[in-house]
Amino acid sequence: MRGLIALFTAALLSFGGQALAADKQKVAYHINGGDAQQQAAALGNVRNHINAMGADKLDIKVVMHGDGLSLVLLPEHQDKTKMKTANADQNMQARIDGLKMDGVQFQVCANTLKGRNIPKEALYDFKEDDVVPSGVAQLSILQEQGYTYIKP
Repeated sequence: MRGLIALFTAALLSFGGQALAADKQKVAYHINGGDAQQQAAALGNVRNHINAMGADKLDIKVVMHGDGLSLVLLPEHQDKTKMKTANADQNMQARIDGLKMDGVQFQVCANTLKGRNIPKEALYDFKEDDVVPSGVAQLSILQEQGYTYIKP
């Protein structure tokens, strides 16, 4: 009887471990500041997270609003938006590209786009489905969906 219980327990643990391994860690990174060094550090945090866990074990979203959009603002739109761009060098674009290749989704706030009169074409490598109605609301929605909130 003891052997049967041990076998049953081992089977449950094995199944539970497989189910856990199939789940991805869900993380929402929040960027709303315009400081280029802080934004670069935030991207570094995302990269370190991927390196530690493996891209296949993560579902990461970077949610940007307010001055955080300067991370993806193309330099030629800086004067029109009166927002200092952090994306002035190719290095930041390459870092964003690398993270996107690892499955990171960058999301921008429609309220910020509208409020600051920023056309979507002013953003580096963005598509319609990258825009969320509200950055702060999106962060709340993601937390309700089980995403861990990180504010670097």
